[in-house]
Amino acid sequence: MRTLKIIEHVSLDGVIQNSADGDGFPYSDWTGAYRTPAGAEMMLSAHGERFDLLLGRRTYDIFAGFWPTVSGMPMADRLNAAKKYVVTHRPDDLGWGPAEGVGPDLVEGVRRIKAEDGPGLVLTGSSTLTSALLEHGLADEVVLVVYPVLVGTGKRLFAEGTPGQTFEFAGTTPTPSGVLLSTYKVAGPLKTS
Repeated sequence: MRTLKIIEHVSLDGVIQNSADGDGFPYSDWTGAYRTPAGAEMMLSAHGERFDLLLGRRTYDIFAGFWPTVSGMPMADRLNAAKKYVVTHRPDDLGWGPAEGVGPDLVEGVRRIKAEDGPGLVLTGSSTLTSALLEHGLADEVVLVVYPVLVGTGKRLFAEGTPGQTFEFAGTTPTPSGVLLSTYKVAGPLKTS
């Protein structure tokens, strides 16, 4: 069975939005000032040599407008080669391939994909999917790339009402720019005493 890893770039206050998306978000590319060669290597390692992508439609469209135009960059090569599983109502117009729609039922579609042979799955961006995947026990690992900034507004990593979860700490790697990559294994529902 494939594993599903959620990798998200996040501010100290939990914002993952990094572009305007047509909603007036004022801080496009707030992660840019913190990019370093060490950070790029860290991200390559977090994704792995081979992986497939699970993306929401908006993230797929943003990525499809950028990554195919980049050449000679290891992350671009890996993203472009990955099979993209897209949560969409319009699966017929997925031009950045290889790609296919997940199907009308997110939970059943992701269960089917995880049961297939293939490399691990990576979800990045796609904030509306994160909570649903955790709620239904479909995510195996969460990797947070935490930036030393407070954004104050924008889409958050976890939606209000996401069921409580417990995670096992697996490690943290810092970069010279102050970005921390922290890895957690999903351990199950939140237990209270």
